[in-house]
Amino acid sequence: MASGLYVETFEAALKNDLALDMDNDTFKCMLVTASYTPNFETHTNKTDVTNELPATGNYTAGGEALTSVAMSSSSDGTGTIKWDAADVSWANSTLSNVRAGVIYDDTVTNDRLIAYIDFGGDFSTTSGTFQIQWNASGIFTLDLVP
Repeated sequence: MASGLYVETFEAALKNDLALDMDNDTFKCMLVTASYTPNFETHTNKTDVTNELPATGNYTAGGEALTSVAMSSSSDGTGTIKWDAADVSWANSTLSNVRAGVIYDDTVTNDRLIAYIDFGGDFSTTSGTFQIQWNASGIFTLDLVP
C-alpha cells in the first residue's frame, strides 16, 4: 500500500469544520502491521485503524508523541508547504512485522487521522531501537503551484 494523507481530515480543516493546528496540536505515531489497509477517503479517526502492534516492552498502545512538529512554507517561489517533526523511536523494543506508521492528531475530538507512512516491507526489532527517520523533505510536502 502506498503512503498517503487522510482526505476527510484535510477537507474538514480546509472548510473550517475542524480546528486542526498543525504546529501546536499533539500528534502521535502508532505502528501497524500489513493487515491494516488504509482507506484514505473514508477512514477519519484513530478508531478506524486496525491491527496496531500490541503494547509490549517500550511500545505503548496509541504510539509515541511526535516532537518538534512544525509546518513551514517555501521562500524560494516553489509554492510548497512542508510538515515535519523530529524522528521518532522506540528504544529497547521487541517489535514484529511493523509495516507502517499512522499519524493522528491526539488533541482534536476523535483523534483525527493525518497520514499513513508505508515502510515498504515488514520490519522487526529484538531488544533494539526501532526508529523512523522522516524524509529530509518532511513527513509530507504539499506542492501548491501546478
